[in-house]
Amino acid sequence: MRPAGSTEPAGADVELDASDVTALAVRTEGLTKRFRSGQLAVDGIGLRVPRGSVYGFLGPNGSGKTTTIRMLLGLVRPTSGVAWLLGEPMPDGAGHVLPRVGALVEGPAFHPYLGGRANLARLDASDATADPRTARRRSDEALERVGLTAAASKPYRQYSLGMKQRLGLAAALLRPRELLVLDEPTNGLDPQGTREVRLLIRELADAGTTVLVSSHLLTEIEQVCTHLGIMGRGKLLVQGERQVLTERGVARVTVTTAGEQVGAAAEVLTGLGLAEVLADGVTLHALLGATAPEEVSAAIVNAGLDLVGLQVRRPSLEELFVELTGEGFDVAR
Repeated sequence: MRPAGSTEPAGADVELDASDVTALAVRTEGLTKRFRSGQLAVDGIGLRVPRGSVYGFLGPNGSGKTTTIRMLLGLVRPTSGVAWLLGEPMPDGAGHVLPRVGALVEGPAFHPYLGGRANLARLDASDATADPRTARRRSDEALERVGLTAAASKPYRQYSLGMKQRLGLAAALLRPRELLVLDEPTNGLDPQGTREVRLLIRELADAGTTVLVSSHLLTEIEQVCTHLGIMGRGKLLVQGERQVLTERGVARVTVTTAGEQVGAAAEVLTGLGLAEVLADGVTLHALLGATAPEEVSAAIVNAGLDLVGLQVRRPSLEELFVELTGEGFDVAR
């Protein structure tokens, strides 16, 4: 491993385990970017994106998501740390791996006076690995997948923000990809367009494509991702399987009993070691901690009290984010 602050090319002098080559589509070690202004945009992160996953890369605007993605794709050189895409070191292996990667990063750039199909044709022609005999078919299929067939000949300068975003997605889908990297793919889209992008991501994942999708919109990511990474102030705060992460927070239990028994039930919960026991009419709320819900119900019944209802609620993804960072989160467009 290179020392902190090294300016050697990313991927230098670090061996990638054979198991990681097959299991991970994206891996980073100590990936860091400090700009000349002194701003530390990304602070030593270690991404682990399993192949075949939909990895939701979450965080508020300014948390370092886009800078990380630009480093992964070789668009920005890291200050220190190393990165691999599909087992290839970046940026040294860019020539080998990028033809297998589709990407939409920030605002897609196209020729303003060309139509959507013509723009895609120019992009496709610049790909030395693409078969020119099937170029028109690939462009038409990509435009159809993102709902731009009717606007294929319309000049790009006349596209709305949502249409521009759709064309960027079409460019990323010109050829089958092993890895798709999408930075805020629903930016500018209306609710219908957002739903279509969600369905598209699911279709791609079902076909075996690994998708890394960055967003500050929690509800969109939560519905499609299998894995999560949460960024805050340049740091990767937590990552892993979505279900595991949402279950890691402290659960709360709600116990409903007869009105005159609330005080006695509160004593039972406190005796079990539950914290923050609060009464709300005939209902008690408490942090469940390591206590099993069955223990709570058994203790209430064994105390001779009426158990009218018991409900366990684990924190939502939004609550987990706030718990980790103390920051708010955009949960809807």
